[in-house]
Amino acid sequence: MIEVLKDIKSGFSTQTVFEGWKIAFITYSDQYDQMKCVKRHTKTDEAFLLVEGNATLYTSDEQTPTKFTETELQPKTVYNVKQNTWHHLKVSKNALILVVENSNTSKENTDCLKI
Repeated sequence: MIEVLKDIKSGFSTQTVFEGWKIAFITYSDQYDQMKCVKRHTKTDEAFLLVEGNATLYTSDEQTPTKFTETELQPKTVYNVKQNTWHHLKVSKNALILVVENSNTSKENTDCLKI
């Protein structure tokens, strides 16, 4: 049996959760436009795969980030943001990004720093 999932909404939309992992999509929304907040996950990595459109990944491993490395996401390439790395995605209006992360990733184990 298969499960067909295509419930793509604006912003972050979880598609499926199974045991220790989940898959989601990211599309354009205010959250993925200007960098107002950077996040880091304290218990897990988070992987991104650009499906369509354009996206820039900003990362910093500083305790209180002031400088960021910019990475233009390329299709067919997985970008794994390691645990405790500050990050933010800026996406184009036609972007679609596949996200894979631990199923227990939540506000309780994610820090958010306003920029």
